[in-house]
Amino acid sequence: MKFYEGCTTLITGASAGLGAEFARQLAPHVQALVLVARRVDRLEVLRDELQGLHPQLTVYIYGADVGNEDQRLGLASWLDAGNLKVDFLINNAGFGDRGAFEDSDWEKVRGMIDVNITALTHLIHVLLPSMTEGGRAAILNVSSVASFFPLPNMAVYGATKAYVTSLSEALAMELRPRGITVTALCPGPVPTEFFTVAARAGDEDSVAHYQSMPAFVVTAQQAVRAGLEAVIHDRARVIPGPLLAIAVGVALLVPFCLTREILRTFRSKL
Repeated sequence: MKFYEGCTTLITGASAGLGAEFARQLAPHVQALVLVARRVDRLEVLRDELQGLHPQLTVYIYGADVGNEDQRLGLASWLDAGNLKVDFLINNAGFGDRGAFEDSDWEKVRGMIDVNITALTHLIHVLLPSMTEGGRAAILNVSSVASFFPLPNMAVYGATKAYVTSLSEALAMELRPRGITVTALCPGPVPTEFFTVAARAGDEDSVAHYQSMPAFVVTAQQAVRAGLEAVIHDRARVIPGPLLAIAVGVALLVPFCLTREILRTFRSKL
């Protein structure tokens, strides 16, 4: 973890789940953490926990809905005013929606696109100029294995994550000559609040369904560790869990016409 020594790391969606776990695993190594989320009360609890365990660590918290452009710009202005130079950006904020597209709530769909795509892209665009000044920096975008396949009943979520993975791969090639690592973390099922948020009214059973796939489930600790190690080794993409990584690799070799038929057949279970 020497790669992260002296870094100032900004984490979006830091109040719970993978975001909070990123903060915990980085706390012993980085110089400062900037924790961003809507739920400031949770950020305050996490800040107190981390500073109690690591007195040398400086933790800043900033309450914002990154899906809102004005609040993203406010975050950027606040960083500039405090002369905070971010070396490591973790775009973790995001959420999903499970169910038929025609029955989806447009406000939730629009919010998902705003957070999963627009906020992630905008924050990279805003912070990148200052990140290139230091000669060494990193960006970790939390994507999903859903990014590799069109998923019935999670159509928009999968499409947003396809964007995240594709953007990360392209920027990894663009920015590597300038000393900036870009990585897409593509986990499968992780027991976090994701499934509760993605489920619709009357669909509570889907939460248990997605969290009960033991062959592919990894813990938040495992997913975060895989992502941080991938950044250290300058990997553009990582799928946590060896079984899931193998399964995805094999599935991507299958002609897409067959993949489409398989997904159509099992769409009710996705």
